[in-house]
Amino acid sequence: MTRMKPTGPSMRIGLFGGSFDPVHLGHLLVAQAACEELDLNRMFFIPAAQSPFKPDQHPTSGELRLQMLRLALAGKADYELDAQELQRGGVSYTIDTVRDYARRFPGAELFYLIGADHVAKLPRWREAAELAQRVEFAVIPRPGEVVAAFPPPFRGRLLAGFPLRVSSSVIRGRARAGLPLEPLVPAAVAEVIRNNGLYL
Repeated sequence: MTRMKPTGPSMRIGLFGGSFDPVHLGHLLVAQAACEELDLNRMFFIPAAQSPFKPDQHPTSGELRLQMLRLALAGKADYELDAQELQRGGVSYTIDTVRDYARRFPGAELFYLIGADHVAKLPRWREAAELAQRVEFAVIPRPGEVVAAFPPPFRGRLLAGFPLRVSSSVIRGRARAGLPLEPLVPAAVAEVIRNNGLYL
């Protein structure tokens, strides 16, 4: 991938939250597109402990999701893994993470990556008014998706990205069916899934 510019006073930081259960090629392409189109200095992958919008979902252990992310991001110097939401435990709220980045990187521009299906739900996110003030959202829709307008006062932009229809639920379904997972996930991630009998 294209190297991101050095960090400096006008730092631009991408925050990529999600369950990453498992991380797959689509996640990596979304991150690359955001880095290129937003001219980011750094990109942080932030696995959630528990989504507030999926209270009945029981994600794979944080330890295994972190292991898969480390393998998927190996050798990508501009990507960083941040386990703070897993370390906090409980329900993961984006505002808590965004406040942490605002404290650690004062003056930086923060861009939060979301799926197109989340745009209309933004007013329901915790501390929505503060969140809208602190970050700009970036959306890369899947092929055929229609993106709703950003509800005020949220700011956001639609990125071009790479047209690929793949999701973690598709990967989990293929694992249950005993179908090959490569090249939709990195080979090392597929090995972790098989060795631990995940998603069966």
